[in-house]
Amino acid sequence: MAKEASAASKEALPVSEEEYGDYYNLNNTNSSWQQGGFELSDGTFWEYREPGATHIVRNGRLRMRVYEVTRRHDHVQILDNAKHMLYSKKRFEVPEEGRITFSFGVSAQIYNGNDDDIYDGFVSVNLLDFETGAAIDFFTANEYYATVYGRIPFPGVPAPKNHNWFCFFKERPLDKKPGEFNDYEITYDRGNDLLIYRKDGVEVERQEGVPFKINGFIIALGLMTEKDLQPEGSVSCHGQGITGEWTPFRVPSEG
Repeated sequence: MAKEASAASKEALPVSEEEYGDYYNLNNTNSSWQQGGFELSDGTFWEYREPGATHIVRNGRLRMRVYEVTRRHDHVQILDNAKHMLYSKKRFEVPEEGRITFSFGVSAQIYNGNDDDIYDGFVSVNLLDFETGAAIDFFTANEYYATVYGRIPFPGVPAPKNHNWFCFFKERPLDKKPGEFNDYEITYDRGNDLLIYRKDGVEVERQEGVPFKINGFIIALGLMTEKDLQPEGSVSCHGQGITGEWTPFRVPSEG
């Protein structure tokens, strides 16, 4: 009986859903998006903005294109990775004992890159929490996509007390051609410390026992690389270009 009551209670959680995109207002002062980046300890701001980037909005979708990535940082990995990125101005609060899902479509085309190495250039959707350092992502390139589950030392985020920083990447081959859309979903169940990743409606990754509570996320849309810094500095830019396209987001929540 207790299990039945628990199940009934779970089913009875209030459900709400919103759509987030509004890309047509991207260049307006009331835009739903802002250029991404971080304020640094010396008081400067590192902006994820490629000088040659273009934004195109058509059929309700956003396309960002950089014909040749140039942004690099020789000393801080996080600052080197993202080349051009937008942050949602809205922070999506997670129900305390419920769940939230982000559903979206992404297409990617990488030019003059290494198709055998997804981290040479890719298009991202990042769910970020700058209170805990959570980074819950999908990466998409020409031949591969990856799920990402991490707690990362973003500038200004306090170090975890009970465990180390971490980031787990799992790469898989794509079954679609470059430039074709892939449908993704990420669900975070705060009450059960659970993350579920889906591609085209099929579960592809599950992370149980998330060791910290996430109260909310912003959405980041990125054109990125993820190449380890070398003794000589950044090695992430070698003439490759990236085009990414995103649908609006559907964000249902329970709780």
